[in-house]
Amino acid sequence: MPDSRQATPRRGVFAGVDRTMAIASTAMVVAFVLFTVLQPALANSIYQAVKQFIEQELGWYYILTVNVVLIVTIGIIFSPYGKLRLGNDDERPEFSNFTWFAMLFSAAVGTGLLFWSIAEPLSHLQGNPFIAMNGVEPYSMEAAQTALSITIFHWGLHGWAIYILVGAILAYFAYRKGLPLTIRSAFYPLLGERIHGPIGHAIDLLAIFATLFGTATTLGLGVSQMNAGLNSLFGMEISSTNQVLLVLGVTVMATLSAVSGLKKGIRLLSEWNIYLSMILFAFFVLAGPTIFLLATFTNSLGDYLSNVVSMGFWTNSDPESQWQGWWTLFYWGWWLAWGPYVGIFIARISRGRTLREVLLGGMLAATLGAMTWIVIFGGTALHLQLFGGVDLAAVANTDVTKVLFQTIAALDVPWATTFMIGMATVMIVTWFVTSADSGTLVICTILAKGNPHPPQLYRVIWGLGLGATSAVLLLAGGLEALQTAAIAAAFPFSLALLIMAYCMIKALSEEGREAELATRRRTEAS
Repeated sequence: MPDSRQATPRRGVFAGVDRTMAIASTAMVVAFVLFTVLQPALANSIYQAVKQFIEQELGWYYILTVNVVLIVTIGIIFSPYGKLRLGNDDERPEFSNFTWFAMLFSAAVGTGLLFWSIAEPLSHLQGNPFIAMNGVEPYSMEAAQTALSITIFHWGLHGWAIYILVGAILAYFAYRKGLPLTIRSAFYPLLGERIHGPIGHAIDLLAIFATLFGTATTLGLGVSQMNAGLNSLFGMEISSTNQVLLVLGVTVMATLSAVSGLKKGIRLLSEWNIYLSMILFAFFVLAGPTIFLLATFTNSLGDYLSNVVSMGFWTNSDPESQWQGWWTLFYWGWWLAWGPYVGIFIARISRGRTLREVLLGGMLAATLGAMTWIVIFGGTALHLQLFGGVDLAAVANTDVTKVLFQTIAALDVPWATTFMIGMATVMIVTWFVTSADSGTLVICTILAKGNPHPPQLYRVIWGLGLGATSAVLLLAGGLEALQTAAIAAAFPFSLALLIMAYCMIKALSEEGREAELATRRRTEAS
């Protein structure tokens, strides 16, 4: 294979990208899609077998890995290395704190929170191992508080540590060590120049696989919620045909955003997402149980901080129970599967910040943002379920895509209901666009050997390819199987992430020794 340190071609279809990676990644995507579409039964059986093996045999490993990642992240934050700047010592951040957070949050979890911030608490309200262990009755206030705590746990520090640590590691090696902004660069302390050969290609292909199929699967699943919103507003039929049309529409918008670049399309859409979220938050707080939500936020924060360690290490010992596989292991697998994509994107927007700013600021701000979202949306739904005479749990059990819109309608503000459902539907679209355009930019950055401004042609190719992949799999009924496959892909990346953490500690220690030696020499010279 050609050495990736060589200059990329200047002309032709491979201009600006690594020829080997471009060909290999395209072949990988086409082969995987064809296999899933042409052999859906076989593909599904393989994916389900892998998923079942992970749940039954490797659940403890996923839980331990995520805790190790969190511990390493906290250790770096409070170490002397936390003050190291990701770039030259005199560099300053490229983006303001608000813009940085908006882009980070939009790329990482905005779509998922719109989908699960209400549906997940309502599911846990009906039963979970934690209320069973404590003798709490389902559909009670105690069960509601536990349901919110579990949901916050799944969207809290453990998950965000994966994204933020990957981003910080890649930014360190790219901006402080001058290596390409790709996953392979994090292995330099172990592999040295071999990261530029076949091993490095394999590492980056894994990152492209996770990014493309994770984003495509999320897009394919998310259009069902868009379809439900448009059904509530305009009576649009809920069908696979309409969902494919929605995928194509979002894809075109995402491709245009990716082509416009990070500082235009992606930045503006991300900021727009936060502003719309604030308006919807205000509506829920003012139209909903205001005092209840304020009290619930305080209780949830205390409950989360009190139980985060025990919940983080808890492993279900009941072999008959599938709850942990359905929820916690599903989340940890999903966070890990998206780690390469979100990590590279975080690294791309974090130049000029210190390690401590990225790690501590990112984790705290993102966790508080997710917690606020869950308490406002989920808390409102739980209050309506327990005291408002509205059986939202039944709605979630029947069609999870409709529960957000049913919650808005149940707040019973006639003059604002249609407008807020419309706004929520627009938010679903914009959140998905920012996830898709960020994913496209990340894939093209990898293909361009870490170039933060990859060729426009490849942004178009991979932007449209992402949407086409999602649409084809949606029509073929392969999205559920692919979702399972994407989560299973978290296993090899979990191993890679542990190695990356070791390499980061090794590189920081070496830099610390070099700085100490330089200081000693200056002292002796003076």
